[in-house]
Amino acid sequence: MSDGAEREIPATLLRSTERKIWLGFFFALACLGVVALVSYDSVRRLNQNAAWVAHTHEVLIRLELLLAAATDSETAERGYVITGDEGYLEPYRKSAQLVGTDGELLRRLIVDNPAQQHRLDTVTALARERLENLRYVVELRRTQGFEAARNEVLTGTGKRFHDQIRSVIDEMESAETALLAERERSRNESSIQAKAIILASALVACAIVALALLALRRDFAGRMRAERALQGANEHLELRVEQRTAELARLAAIIEFSDDAVIGADPGGIITSWNGGATRLFGYLEAEAVGKPTTLIIPPERSAEEPAILARIARGEATEHFETVRVGKDGQPIDVSVTISPIRDSHGAIVGASKIARDISDRRLAERKVQAQLARLSLLQQITRAIGERQDTQSIFQVVIRTLEDELPLDFCCICLYEPAENGLTVSSVGRRSESLAIEIAMTAQARIAIDENGLSQCVRGRLVYEPDIGEVPFPFPRRLAKGGLKAMVAAPLLVESKVFGVLIAARQQPRSFSSGECEFLKQSSEHVALAAHQAQLYSALQQAYDDLRLTQKAVLQQERLLALGQMASGIAHDINNAISPMSLYAETLLEQEPDLSPRARSHLETILRAVGDVAQTVSRMREFYRQREPQMTLRAVDMNNLAQQVVDLTRARWSDMAQRRGIVIEMRTDFAQGLPQIMGADNEIREALTNLIFNAVDAMPGGGPLTLRTSVVQDGGTDLADSEARRYVCLEVIDSGVGMDEETRRKCLEPFFTTKGERGTGLGLAMVYGTVQRHSAEIEIESAVGKGTTMRLRFPIPPTPTAGDAPSGSPVVVPPMRILIVDDDPLVLKSLVDTLQADGHTVTSMDGGQAGIDAFLASHRAGNTFPVVITDLGMPYVDGRKVASAVKTTAPDTIVLLLTGWGHRLSAEGDVPPHVDRVLSKPARLRELREALARSWESRSTLT
Repeated sequence: MSDGAEREIPATLLRSTERKIWLGFFFALACLGVVALVSYDSVRRLNQNAAWVAHTHEVLIRLELLLAAATDSETAERGYVITGDEGYLEPYRKSAQLVGTDGELLRRLIVDNPAQQHRLDTVTALARERLENLRYVVELRRTQGFEAARNEVLTGTGKRFHDQIRSVIDEMESAETALLAERERSRNESSIQAKAIILASALVACAIVALALLALRRDFAGRMRAERALQGANEHLELRVEQRTAELARLAAIIEFSDDAVIGADPGGIITSWNGGATRLFGYLEAEAVGKPTTLIIPPERSAEEPAILARIARGEATEHFETVRVGKDGQPIDVSVTISPIRDSHGAIVGASKIARDISDRRLAERKVQAQLARLSLLQQITRAIGERQDTQSIFQVVIRTLEDELPLDFCCICLYEPAENGLTVSSVGRRSESLAIEIAMTAQARIAIDENGLSQCVRGRLVYEPDIGEVPFPFPRRLAKGGLKAMVAAPLLVESKVFGVLIAARQQPRSFSSGECEFLKQSSEHVALAAHQAQLYSALQQAYDDLRLTQKAVLQQERLLALGQMASGIAHDINNAISPMSLYAETLLEQEPDLSPRARSHLETILRAVGDVAQTVSRMREFYRQREPQMTLRAVDMNNLAQQVVDLTRARWSDMAQRRGIVIEMRTDFAQGLPQIMGADNEIREALTNLIFNAVDAMPGGGPLTLRTSVVQDGGTDLADSEARRYVCLEVIDSGVGMDEETRRKCLEPFFTTKGERGTGLGLAMVYGTVQRHSAEIEIESAVGKGTTMRLRFPIPPTPTAGDAPSGSPVVVPPMRILIVDDDPLVLKSLVDTLQADGHTVTSMDGGQAGIDAFLASHRAGNTFPVVITDLGMPYVDGRKVASAVKTTAPDTIVLLLTGWGHRLSAEGDVPPHVDRVLSKPARLRELREALARSWESRSTLT
């Protein structure tokens, strides 16, 4: 053949080859199109079935979440009913919201299933009714307390609702599980069909490729060289792959044995890889975890975190050191720090995520311990600051107990005081939240607790006692606490200077619920409480000592002032008594010895005598307000009602007639207690004191008004208790509706010479009332306010058996005539005594001055004519009555010495009678008293002789 033919043949072959190539390509394209259509239809059905499977899984998950939300609301409600802690209501509210949210999501998921829709309606209705029941129980607990809520819970209504909800949800889950099995079967069938189609397509493609390769082998000889080059490149690549595989193996070993959990997941949250660290952290084996959703390790209360994490992964966002809580296979929560990084393929598409979880439980535990310690230190500072502002032990105890109940917290808390003598405790203060429980276990305030050989005996020795489970302790006190549902107890001693004076008792209803840190905190708190209580006691004792000292100083100053005034009054009284003595003696003598006196003259003399008596009493009272009761004062049984009525009648002119002349009306009201006991006293002094009080009340009522006189029987402290036999008093009250007194006037009104009446007052009335009260061992109280009147209250003690005093004798006194020597430095007194005694038939010699009296007595004695009676004054210049009496008794011991002086009452009251005096008489001299003294002295002398 020619060269052209030879060239034609290759050309023909080339065209044939090209036609074959084009035909092959068109045929391959057609086959691939068919394969693609079939594969698309298979993959579509496969994806649809997979979506239905995922849909069914989500329905099952939502059903579990709905049941978990109902269970959580039940748990939160029971926690609130038991503890009353408002913190339990937050999980309850969240669970109630989740019931509504999950119910709506579930309704949308099963919209194509009428049977499931009907079951969901039943679950929703039951959930609403259960929530209403839970809300009712919570309201019962909040308004009526634990017992009402507990009784409602014990009816079993909540359990029936919960069982019905669980039953319906179980039916829904069974239906969904059956549907899931059917859909998974469809998905598997679709998967098998898709794989078969793909495999067949691959075989067809391989055949086409083989034919194409055979056809093109001669035309593509150069491809062999390219393949050899490619082979070399592949060998090099395989080497790199082996190296990379080794590196990946080492990395996998590192990941596998890492302490951190490394978890791989696809974009839908399904676990794809699980290392050994994850197994050690969460407890699931790789086979148990791979293929499961990541919610496997997410607690239900944090289920909302996973959608947010998946959304961030889908956006390609990384999350570093995200601290959260996960749950292990055993159900225990685990604190973890999570780092999440999206995984991309070679095209940058997100195909999954890598999650690294590190256990931070130890760190969290340490942090919680530090925070708890800081909180306890802050609480201790708060308690210290609060008790530092209080000065009484009860308020200190209350603020400590209330703070511990609220902040620690405690189910029961009280503070008891230790009584070593009785070996027991007395409950001093109980917490406000513990009151109902205290009543139940008989540990209210002032309750007694016996100390036996139990923890309390150790506590009162100064050691803190912790009983983790008091139900296991066979002693009376722990059993008493156990009756109230308490399980754990701490008893901390209150020590001051190494001595226990009290015990702080704290208890909870959960056994072993006190940590070592809380026990140490209670011990420190008890030390602070003990110190504060001790300081409060010291402060109270110091304040009491200061008040006692101030009152003592005031009393001493008052007594010194009164003593000085009394001594001054005594001097004045002596001179006045000397001046009025002649008046008294001459008036009595005239009335007795002049029967022919005209009625007018006799009336004038009687008036003179009454005036002299009033002056003598006034002078005597000038010293009575500062001294105690005279030992010789005669006490008689006094009917206070009769005495008060007498004073009302005697003072009628002052409060009735004189007041009406001034155009005012004073209404006298009497309120006398029936059956009033008698008291022992001097009726004349009490009568005069009551008269002064009525006069003062009238003066304090310039506009008139009611004036009340009241008697009653009172006990110590002022409590009206007429039938009591212990420490009773007759109370006499004078109540006016006048101008009243301010506080300063009230404090000074009892001082002598203090008056608010100006020229009209002497300032001695209330001072004399005070003296009368003192001498009767009585008490005086004054209540007054400006514009509201004044109440003067006298309280006289009631004797167990009142006795009557000596009644005055009414028979005349007969004295035989005697020689009498009278010694005085006042001429008028001498003359009146001489005239009076001479009128009685006595022979009287008078001497002016003490020395003259001694000389006259000695001269008479030397002459053998001794005076049998000597009457001498006390206060005389140069030689006083004591020296006269001494000289007389030394010379003639049988001679009677009578001391007639203006200081007679004071000498008798103070026991200062001179040793050589037989009898003391007070000026002004009374004729009857003088005769009685002479008669008794004469009788005594006759008896001795």
